[in-house]
Amino acid sequence: MDPEREDRWRAWMIAAQDGDGAAYEKLLMDLLPFLRRQVSGRVWDADAAEDVVQNVLLSIHRARHTYRPERRLLPWVRAVARNAVVDHLRDRSRRGARETELLEEEIAVPAGEPLFVRGELSPRVAAALEELPAPQRQAVELLQLEGLTVVEAAARVGITPTALKVRAHRGYRALRERLRSEDL
Repeated sequence: MDPEREDRWRAWMIAAQDGDGAAYEKLLMDLLPFLRRQVSGRVWDADAAEDVVQNVLLSIHRARHTYRPERRLLPWVRAVARNAVVDHLRDRSRRGARETELLEEEIAVPAGEPLFVRGELSPRVAAALEELPAPQRQAVELLQLEGLTVVEAAARVGITPTALKVRAHRGYRALRERLRSEDL
């Protein structure tokens, strides 16, 4: 790290702690590329990495009063970034254990027929999905095609996470039934 850059960041943080909004904005804008490099080395999904970077910036904002001006800024920033990455990985791990994903076996796609073709739903699965009642289709699309969490999808629709899970599982069951009935 360039010592002059770190000194500049430190000076901006000290000024920001004293209420200088322009210095604070300069600090955050100058930190952004550095934070993106730090996070992208640990979080490979680009969208998730950008979310983590935004969380780091929020954490810096919330904790800026804890920075001690007599110390170097870079280790403090790195610690905030490291903690945000750890929080993300922990959350992803917990969420993965709680939430189920739509798997080919779950909706019983016939052997030899792919669920996705060139990154899009196969025509047969897409047609079955279109036949679902709108709330079930919406739940399946939000969770499986848009990749939202149950909480995010529920918030977007304006219902509880439990209600969204019920809609999604009813949708999965209906997809299974439709695909099986086409095989008969």
